[in-house]
Formats: sequence, C-alpha cells, structure tokens
Amino acid sequence: MLRLSAHCYIRRLSYLYLQAEFDAKRLRLWIMKSVRGTRLLKEFRDFINKGNLLAIAVGFVIGGTFAGLVTALVEDVIMPIVAIPFGQPNFDKALILHINDAEIRFGAFLTVAVTFVSISFVLFLMLKAYNKATGSQAAPPPTAEVALLTAIHEELTTIRQQGSAK
Repeated sequence: MLRLSAHCYIRRLSYLYLQAEFDAKRLRLWIMKSVRGTRLLKEFRDFINKGNLLAIAVGFVIGGTFAGLVTALVEDVIMPIVAIPFGQPNFDKALILHINDAEIRFGAFLTVAVTFVSISFVLFLMLKAYNKATGSQAAPPPTAEVALLTAIHEELTTIRQQGSAK
C-alpha cells in the first residue's frame, strides 16, 4: 500500500513538473508573440504613415468616380446615339436563334460588345485629351535591343555585387 501511494505521489509530482514546464513554454511563447505583435503594429503604423497609402486610397476613390463617369457617358450619351439607326440601344431581344429548346442570343452578346467598344473608345478619347492638356505622353515601350541591353546590365550588376560580397 505504501508503495502504491509513493508511486502515485511521484506521478503527481512529475505531472506538476510537466505542467509547470508547459506553462513556462506557453509564457515564453506569449512573450515572443507580444514582442512580434508590437513590432508588427509598429511596422503597420509606419506603413500607414507613409504617403503611399494615402495616394493609393485617393487613386481608388478617383478610379471609382471615374468609372461612374465613363459608364454614365456611355449609357446616357453614346448608347442612345447607337439606338438612332437601330431603334433601341439594347439588342437583347434582337437576333435570337431558337433551335429545339435552346435559345442562342446573339443580340445579348452584341449589346455587351458594343458597350465594351464604346467604353474603350471613350477612355481612349479622355486619355488623349488628358495627355494633350498636361503635355505628357506615354513612354513608348523599349525596343528589343534596349530590353536585351537592360537585362545584360542587370546581370552584370548582380554578378559584381555577388563578387564584392565574397
């Protein structure tokens, strides 16, 4: 009987020791996470304080309003002009082909295609007017020769940096 209770006592002590060790590990882990968390919060605060985030937010807002402007221009001005020769700016009910129980609606596709071309053309005209007003032109893409020379230059730069690091 004494032996059994001593054995239980030892098991209980080892359990408490393991529990204390587990709690210490959890405490260390919590401390490390909180240190990482404060570092993460500091990085987030620095990111928020940079001007880039504000510029991105302004860009999204202006982009959303610009999309509304272009959509209104296409739907309220361009599509009614398209409707003059055809009678309606929406071709969904026109050009429907019925085969057995299938319904192939070429008109719906034509409506989407005309809307896409109209929006693209309006954006092109607006971008052209903006470039003319600001005097800036989009940079032409580099030629194949310039792209190859740029790639060679970058490769030589990385080789030089690797050689100086050794």
